[in-house]
Amino acid sequence: MKVATAFFGLIVIGGSAVLHAANAAEVNPDAVKIIRPDDFEWRDPVESPTNSVSLHGDRNVEGEYYVYINKFAPGNFSMPHSHENDRFITVLKGTWWVGTGTDYDPENNTVPVPAGSFVTHYAGEVHYDGAKDEEVWVLITGVGPSAGIPAVPPN
Repeated sequence: MKVATAFFGLIVIGGSAVLHAANAAEVNPDAVKIIRPDDFEWRDPVESPTNSVSLHGDRNVEGEYYVYINKFAPGNFSMPHSHENDRFITVLKGTWWVGTGTDYDPENNTVPVPAGSFVTHYAGEVHYDGAKDEEVWVLITGVGPSAGIPAVPPN
């Protein structure tokens, strides 16, 4: 009987903890902004190897700090390009493949960058990147403008 009573007491306490968690406090939106993945507003990829969601700022505005996520579908790569300013990238999901220079060959001239890795794209330096056989998400931050400047292969 004591065992059954103790077990019932644990269920009541455990159930109370679950109910308490379900009624968790809310944060002050003036102090903290939370955007959950289900709330991301992905843009439709138009003539781009990626889909993206802007989390903060506008990457096209001079001097503005931005944060966004690029989502690469399997087999999608950017063409060789550079950026006006440094960009800082964290691989969130999948293995991202990165190459440098204008010799565009994603199959043979890229290196794997696994989830959790940090990458810097230096201003004015030519690179290309993408996903081979799995979806890849990368978090990109920097200061605008961030538009890709197409690289011209040497003659």
